[in-house]
Amino acid sequence: MYNIKLLNKIASCGTERFGSDYNVGENVENPNAIMVRSASMHEMEMPAELCAIARAGAGVNNIPIDSCAEKGIVVFNTPGANANAVKELAMCALLLASRKIVDGINWVKTLDTSDDVAKAVEKGKGQFVGPELKGKKLGVIGLGAIGIMVANTATHFGMTVYGYDPYLTVDAAWALSRNIVKANDVKTIFETCDYISVHVPVTPETKYMFNKEAFATMKDGVRLINLSRADLFNTDDTKEAIKSGKIATYVTDFPTADVVGVENIIAIPHLGASTPESEDNCAVMAADQLVDFLENGNIKNSVNFPNVVLPRSTDKRICVLHKNIPTIISKISTVLAEDKINIENMQNKSKKDYAYTMIEVNGDVPQKILDDITAVDGIIKAFVK
Repeated sequence: MYNIKLLNKIASCGTERFGSDYNVGENVENPNAIMVRSASMHEMEMPAELCAIARAGAGVNNIPIDSCAEKGIVVFNTPGANANAVKELAMCALLLASRKIVDGINWVKTLDTSDDVAKAVEKGKGQFVGPELKGKKLGVIGLGAIGIMVANTATHFGMTVYGYDPYLTVDAAWALSRNIVKANDVKTIFETCDYISVHVPVTPETKYMFNKEAFATMKDGVRLINLSRADLFNTDDTKEAIKSGKIATYVTDFPTADVVGVENIIAIPHLGASTPESEDNCAVMAADQLVDFLENGNIKNSVNFPNVVLPRSTDKRICVLHKNIPTIISKISTVLAEDKINIENMQNKSKKDYAYTMIEVNGDVPQKILDDITAVDGIIKAFVK
C-alpha cells in the first residue's frame, strides 16, 4: 500500500489514476509521495518514508529542490500540461499591452450613467488608442512547450516572430513553424522586436535578465510580456524604463507589492494555468508519473534527478539514487558481483550533481544487498521495484 498525501486540492481525474493499492488524501500520514500545487514546502519537515513529490504544474519554486535531492526525494513537475492555457493568456497579454483595453474598461466604469454614455464614449475613446499586432515583430525567449505555442500562434496574427532558445531540443524544433526567425542571442531579440514574451525559468543565469542594461538595448516603446516568474525582471529598473518611455507597457502574471497600481504595468493575478482543463491535465500527468516511479522506478520529468525510463524485462529492478561522481557504477557492480547477483539490464544517467541507475535482476533482492549498495560512498538511496 502506497500513501499519497495531497497538500492542495487535486482534480479528481488525477487522484482517480491511483489504484486500490494507494491510500490518497489530505490527511494521509507517513506519505510515500506528495502531490502539491501552490503550497509552500520550504519549511515542511520531510517524512522519512517520502521518496517523491509531484508538482501539478511547471514551476517548482515552492519546493526545496536541492535538499530533496540530498535526501533522495525525486521531485517531478508537469511541463506542457498547462501550455495551451498559458499560450492563450499570452495572446491576451499581447492585446492588452497594445490596445489599452484595461484602461478603457476602467474608464467606462467611471462614466455617469445619467448622462449620454454613448456620446461620452465617442468623445473619450481617443485616449485609449493603441497599435495593431499585425506587421509588428515579436521576440519569444524560451522555446519550450509554451514558447513554441506562443510563437506559432503569433504568426497567425500577422506578426514577424523571432525565437531564441540555446537549449532548443530536436522535438521542439520540429514543432516550430518554419516562419519563425531564428535569433542567435537575446541581444538580437532586444534590438529588433517591438514585443518580447519571455518563457524561461528563474535560474542564477536568468534572474533579473531584464534590467537597465537590457532595456537600454531595446526599441523605444517596447512592450514586454512576463508569464514566467517575477524575478526575471528587476522591478526598479522596469519602473524607471516605463517612466522614461523606453517600455510602453509591461504585462506580468506575477504581481508584487512594488508593481501594483503602477501606470502602464498590467498585473494579472497569476492566471496562466487557471483553467479547469489545465488543472485536469496537470493532475493526470503528475499522478501517472508518481505511479510509474513508485511501481517501476521510472523517472520522467524530474527537476532534480535525470529522466530514466526502462521498459521492464525482469521481475525485480534495483534503483539507486546517487551523486554523479567517478567509479560509482563500478562500485555498485562490484557489490552485486560479490553478492552473486547477475545484472540482466542496466541504465544510468546523470543530471548535474546527481545520477540515477536502474539495474534489472532476476530473483529476490535481500535487504543486505541494498545495505551494501547504500554503504558505497556517494550513494543516497537504494530500493527495489
